[in-house]
Amino acid sequence: MIRKIPIIIASIIVFVLVLFNTTYTVNFHEIAVLTRFGKPAGIQRDPGLHLKAPLFIDQVAKLDSRLQFIESPLETVLTKDGQQVLVQAYLLWRVEETGDAPLQFFISYGNLEGAGKELATQLQGAVRSLGGYNFRDLIGQGSKIAEAENAILGDLRATKLVGVNPVSVGISQIVLPPKTTVAVLRRMAAVQETLANLEESKGNSEAEAIKSQAASSADTIRNFAAQWAAEIEALGNEEATRYYQLMKQEADLAIFLTWLDTLKSSLSGSTTFVTDLNRAPFHLLDLSAPSNTNGIPQPKKPYIVDGVEDSGSSAIQGVKSKGNP
Repeated sequence: MIRKIPIIIASIIVFVLVLFNTTYTVNFHEIAVLTRFGKPAGIQRDPGLHLKAPLFIDQVAKLDSRLQFIESPLETVLTKDGQQVLVQAYLLWRVEETGDAPLQFFISYGNLEGAGKELATQLQGAVRSLGGYNFRDLIGQGSKIAEAENAILGDLRATKLVGVNPVSVGISQIVLPPKTTVAVLRRMAAVQETLANLEESKGNSEAEAIKSQAASSADTIRNFAAQWAAEIEALGNEEATRYYQLMKQEADLAIFLTWLDTLKSSLSGSTTFVTDLNRAPFHLLDLSAPSNTNGIPQPKKPYIVDGVEDSGSSAIQGVKSKGNP
């Protein structure tokens, strides 16, 4: 029994080696290309475990059928309007699965890396098609980037690379060379400064127009106000003169009314004050004040005007002075 153990182990090892050399697996995202004695012998697309001739008779190369990504280096492109730009693009591609395309792909490139190098060269050349656009068509809103990407993709498909299916092309970046960037920034600054000066000039012109219009309106309003004030003053003088003439006819009554107005104004507030009831117009509060022939109370102490006693005729002059200074 002990002698059989090495034989069993050896048999298992041989079985494993034979199984390893006569089978291979294919994942769902792979395509297997079989070669027999170094020459293409077939394609296997079905995932799972498959048989092959052992050792050096059959060899299996597996190709990934998923999307592949490559990116071109920064390429200097001269645009239609003479502007130098640096452009970098990317390509999404996969191995063509129909017919014998995977076999032709394997014969042409051997593996994905070889095809990637060839596609990178093709992509770099196709990027130069951006030279047919103006610089302003490649930046900002309304740019023609999508159109340029479709044009690059069309160029790649037109080359008909064996077993390669270009799926999508994108522009990853568009930059200006350092010298061009400085020149563009200076030009942009000059343009912005010019626009700023134009707007400033326009603003100053509008401001001057507004100031002139405001000054004209102010002069018109002042002239109108002065004219209106003069008319009111003339009317007031006329009314004051007429009122003065009427008061002269009844001097005692005018004095009495003036006293009443003065007394009313003096007592209209809430201020407490001490006064002499012997002098006008506060003598009206004194019930014992003497009256003249017209029954109007008279102050016991007359006013002294320029050294002459005045019982109240100056009040009439005060009435006239209010309207005719």
